Order: sequence, then structure tokens, then C-alpha cells
Amino acid sequence: MISRFFVPLLSMLLAITPAVAQDVDPIIAATRALDNDGREFDAVDAAFNGHTDPVEAEALQDRANAVKQDSAMQVAALSAQLQLIDARVAQIGPVTPGVIETPDIQAQRKLLTRQRSVVDSAIKRGKLLGTEADQLSAEIGRSRTEAFSERMSVQVASPLTPDFWGPLIRSLPRDGRRLSAFVGAEADAIRTGALRGGLPAALFGLIVGIALIWPVRIGLRAAGRRYVIERVPGNRIRRSGLALWLTFVGTLVPWLASVAVVSGLRAGGMIAPAWDKLAANFEQTSFVAALIAALGGALLQRRQASWRLVDLTDESANRLRPWTFAAAAVTMLSVLLLAVRSGVGASGPVQAVTEAFATVLYLMLVLGILLTGARMRATAARTADEEHGDQSIVAFLSLTTWVVLAVSAVSLATGYVAFAYFLARFTVWIAVVAAALYLLLVGIDDICSTVFRRDGKLADAVHHGFGVRRSLIDQFGVALSALLRLMMILLAMGLVLFPFGSDIPTLFGQISRIAQGITIGQVTISPSAILRAAAVLAVGLFVMRGIQKWLTTRYLPATELDAGARNSIAMVARYIGLILVVLWSLASLGIGVERIALLLSALSVGIGFGLQAITQNFVSGLILLAERPVKIGDWVRIGDQEGDVKRISVRATEIQIADRSTLIVPNSELITKSIVNKTLSDPIGRIQLQFSVPMGSDIAQVRAMLMAIYDAQPAVLDDPKPVLFIDSLVDGRVNFNSFAYVNSPRAVYPTRSDIWFELLTKLPEAGIELGTTPQQVQWIGAQPTGAQGVIGGTGGTP
Repeated sequence: MISRFFVPLLSMLLAITPAVAQDVDPIIAATRALDNDGREFDAVDAAFNGHTDPVEAEALQDRANAVKQDSAMQVAALSAQLQLIDARVAQIGPVTPGVIETPDIQAQRKLLTRQRSVVDSAIKRGKLLGTEADQLSAEIGRSRTEAFSERMSVQVASPLTPDFWGPLIRSLPRDGRRLSAFVGAEADAIRTGALRGGLPAALFGLIVGIALIWPVRIGLRAAGRRYVIERVPGNRIRRSGLALWLTFVGTLVPWLASVAVVSGLRAGGMIAPAWDKLAANFEQTSFVAALIAALGGALLQRRQASWRLVDLTDESANRLRPWTFAAAAVTMLSVLLLAVRSGVGASGPVQAVTEAFATVLYLMLVLGILLTGARMRATAARTADEEHGDQSIVAFLSLTTWVVLAVSAVSLATGYVAFAYFLARFTVWIAVVAAALYLLLVGIDDICSTVFRRDGKLADAVHHGFGVRRSLIDQFGVALSALLRLMMILLAMGLVLFPFGSDIPTLFGQISRIAQGITIGQVTISPSAILRAAAVLAVGLFVMRGIQKWLTTRYLPATELDAGARNSIAMVARYIGLILVVLWSLASLGIGVERIALLLSALSVGIGFGLQAITQNFVSGLILLAERPVKIGDWVRIGDQEGDVKRISVRATEIQIADRSTLIVPNSELITKSIVNKTLSDPIGRIQLQFSVPMGSDIAQVRAMLMAIYDAQPAVLDDPKPVLFIDSLVDGRVNFNSFAYVNSPRAVYPTRSDIWFELLTKLPEAGIELGTTPQQVQWIGAQPTGAQGVIGGTGGTP
């Protein structure tokens, strides 16, 4: 697996080195690199055949992929050189008929033509080489698929029948001799190494291993605990940081101890050549086993419940902790058992028995964990005073594990030992990856949230040093957390899909070829395609929901945007996500974007007539979210109704009016008709007062009293200042028109009412008659008896 990453990197470095040198022509360097790629391709092609070992096939596939990547890189470099040559040719210009060019121009034109021909040929050769390397890699992948499928489909006699044990009994003498020779080889190696002076090196490695396991590990754990208590802030990062440290120490230190022991034996010459692979497997398995035990201790925290990351009781933690040690022991025992089988060169019956035994160990482990979990849930259900969260996910995972366990047991009983072992081992592997992923996700989010919080030390330094807003630092922390967590999820998916080489993808590839399905036109519909599309749709919706929740609860609150802008961004992101998920699922089903476009064009007429109103409202909703003439929190008037905009959805907008009821307005109404948005450009509200006093009243006193009333009102703004105007003089009365401003249109009505109360009280106390503006009424036709030409206001004289 290491070569999968380092071979392309080495090829890139080898390709870049000639280009860096100033005395080497880039065209010559790229051509030589293509020659090397061609020789490498021929070597891979010659080494590969239908009977290639799976490990060797994986290495050959990595080499073929490296050839493909390097040839593509050289083609890109040559294409850049070809563009430079074409540019130089364009500078010279075409040959002019009847004009004899100078010898130097002719020589330069011939040279550029020859260079262009060479570069063009090299580009074509590189593209062909990349295509052939890609085809060879695909062929190797298919061979690995077929090899894995054959191994998974091999059926032996059922372990429940004598036919399974009979060949084992007959082969025991021969396998016993092989095992004795295998053990004897190591015993001879130990004696020989001791006689040659290798015992001190072996003892030193053993002492170092013991020191790492016992005092060093305990000291590092205690030091980490003291550090987080004394130095780490008292929030979530303290728990997650300690859990990460305990996992790191509990995994790395035992693995280094195993490496020290094996290295000491190797240095002393005490490992036989036949035991090299077993020693390497011991080092690798020690890492995995230590990781399992360390994850269990870090997540369960059996002795300190306050540091526990998972929502478990002390009793549940104590019940689950022994199973983590059991899982580590079963993993190490099964891997070493198969490694010994391979080193001994055991016969077919012994190989089947060892795989069956390892499968039984895994099945017993998983069964024990499932039964323990069932008892924990039963105990929690009987406890009336405890509140538990949603257990649907736990129940689903438990049911799925029971199904996988049953399938593995049935496969083992029917003779499909390899497939049963694969399922049982894969179940434990998924649990380990999921536990590590959970710890990393929690730790990354806690670290980013703490380091990049807006009131932290880093925020202070960046804000004062560079003038960066604190909200941007908070946003960066949230975004960085999301990016790192997404990377961890992708890494976990890779670990789940490729835990044992390419077993899982090859298995799925074989199943997809078996289930061919039916072809309708140019689209093939098969059960696997339907399941794949459903899985893609479910995963896409889950991811979209997670992104939507992250936007609304984490990222957007960290910005300085108002509620309307946050809602617009969240809704647009939701619509885009839904469209992408649907397109992705249709593409997984085999329906491309071009076919979707044809289908939509065929249905456009029906949609135009049948769904015209819905389409219009949908488009109007997108316009509202994009242009934001109306946004959440605005105070708007539509007809004779006005109120707060509470929600803008895909079809309609919800407005809460004064009586607390909700007015639902189609989005098209907000786009095509006139509305009054009182908070679009300026959120303040205006109060208007119109009244009259008799002619001869103290106008200055009226002005002073009204301004004093305005000053006494806390809701009235000082800027803009309240104003009072004399509007007119009619029928012996002075008509006033006054304006004042409050911080919101929602405060206009109650503030105006308070001002009227004060005005109606204080003006009469001062002896000033308060009235309204008189209205002129003209009767058309016969005037009723007793009617007046002028109907005065409340303070007027009839």
C-alpha cells in the first residue's frame, strides 16, 4: 500500500529533476522520460499473467498507474513546449509567395518545423502509452477481482460434517512435521544467534520493550493528564484532548515495544528467514491490537466518568471495557495464526481449519458484544429515572450486525469458510474505524473551536496585529473544522473500503457483473444500479442535511450577516444540494445529464401548462432569495395587512400580522405586485401627529410641551430629531403636523399612543383647547335642514 503513494511521487520527482537543470532541453528530458516509461510498461506487461500472486499483482498495478501518471505529466510538459514552438512560428509568419526569405529565416523555419514534428510525435506516443498503461491497470484490477471472487466462492465441506475433519486427520502427520521443522528453524536461529554473541542485543530489545510498555506508557499517560488539567481550558477540548493523547500513547508505545523486541532479535540474528514474515505480521498486528485497546480505554474512561466522551453510564462502561481487550486479543491471535499457517506451508485442510477457527473467534467476539449491548439497553429501558436519547441509530446498527453475524455463521456452516472469515473480520474492522473516526471528529472540532474562538489569544493577536475581524477568525475555525472532519471521513471511507487490499471493491465489481440487468434504449437498469442509486440518494441527502445543519447552526451564526441573509444562503444551498443529489443519483442509475435535459424538454410543455403557478412561485422564491427585496425580519405592508416576514420558502412567504396570525403570500405576489417594505433601506419608523389649537393660543408653549413629551419618551430617537410644523390656518384654528422617529416600525403604534395620552392630558391642563383639523364638506343638491357648510373638528366651532 505504501508504494501506491510513493511510486507516483518518485516518478514526479524524477520527471521534475531534468526540467530544473538549466543545461538540459525540456523536450529531450520529456522524451527520455517517456522512453523510461515505455520500458517500465513493457516490464510490467511481461511480468503480469493470469496466475500472478495477489500481492505481486497489486505492486504491478501500482507500477502501471505510475507509468500512466508520469506519461500524462510528460504530455503536459510537451504540450507547453508545442505551444511555445507555435508561438515562434506565428512570429515568423507564413511564407509569402514570390518573396525569397533570408537564409537565417529559412533555417529557423526548418528547425521549428522539425522540432514541432518531434514534439507532436512524442505527445502522441505519450498519450498512447498512458492509454495502454490505463488498460493494463484495469486488466490487473479485473484479474484481482476474479481472484478474490474465486476465493470467496470456494466451498469446502461443512465443518459440521465428517468430510471436513477427515482430510485434516489424514494430513496431520505431514503438517506436524512441517510445523516441527518451522519451530526447529527458529530454535536453531536462536541458538546460533546466542553462540555468535547476539544475546545482548536481543536482551536489550526486550528490556526496551518492557520499559516502553510499563513505566514509559504509564508516565506519558500521567503527564498528559496533568497537562490537560493544568494548562488546557476547562471546556470540551480538555476531555477530547485527553482522549486523543491516551489513544496516541496507548497505540504508539506498545507498537514501538514490539518493534524494539523484533529489532533486538533481528540484530542478534535470532530470527530465521522463514520467520521474517511472521515477525513483520507481529509488528503490524501489535499496532492494530494496541489501537483497539487504547480506543476502548480513551472512549469509555471506566474510572473517570466526567472525562467520558460517549454518553454511557459507569455500569455500561465497565461491561464494555473487557470486550475491547478481547477484540485486541482475537485480532492478534487470528492474524498470527494465519501467518504461522502461511509460514509452515500447511496443507489445504489445515488452511480451512485455521480460517474456520479464526472465524469462530470473531463470531464469538461479535456475539458477546451484541449480547452485552442488548442487556445494557434492557437495563436502561427498565430504569425509569434515566433519560436516553434517540436509540434508532443504535438499534439499526445492532440489527445490521446481527444480520451480518447470521450470514457469516450460515456461510461457515455451509462450507464457505473464506467468505465467512471475511465478513466476521470486516465487521470488527468497521467498528475499529468507526470508533477512531468518532474520536477524531470530536477532537478536531473541539481543537478548532477552541484555538480559533473569537475571544481567544490567537484571535486577539490576529485582530490587533492585522486588523482581522474576530468573526472572521471564528468563521475560519468552523470552516477548518469542517474541512478536516471531511478529510477524516473520506480517509475512514478509504480504510473501510480497502482494509485488506482490494477485496471489497473487487467483490462489488464481481457482483455488478453478475447482475447485468435489462437495457432500455441506451440505459441499463439493473438491481445493482437501483441499489446504488438509492444508496447514493440516501448518502447525498444525509450529507446535504449535515451541511445544511452545519451552515445554520455553526458557520452562519459565526458571520455578521443578518437573519435574512443567513436564511437566503441556507435556502439556496439547500436547493442546490437537492438538485445535485438528484442529478448524482440519476447518474448512478445510468441516466446522464444529457438524457435528463431531453426528458425535461419533452415535459416542458406539460409543466408549462399544468404546473405554471408552482413554477412561477418557485422562480419567484429564488429571485427573492437572490435579490432580497424582502427578507426575514422585514416589516412589510401588503394591501391592508402589515407585519413581520417570518419565513421565505420555495413556494410562499409567511408574514406574521398584528393579531399573531400568519399571512401566507405566494412568492409571485411579492415579485409582480407593489408592496411596502418599511425596513428595506432604513429600519426606523415614523410617527405622525396632526392636531389643532384655537387661534390666539400660546404657540410657543404648545411647541415646548410637545418637544418635552418627545424627550420624555425613551423610544423616540434623537437623530432624526422630532419636528413640529404649522400646516395651515383654517376657521380660526392653527393646524399642526408633527413627526418623530423610533428605531422600528413595530414601535410606532404604542409610542404614538403614549404621546397622545400625554398630549391630551397636558394641553388641557395648560388651558389650551386641543382639537383635530376641521374638514370642509360641500353638499351637492338640496342642503339638509340645519346642516352647516363646515363641519368642524372636535375643537372647532360649528
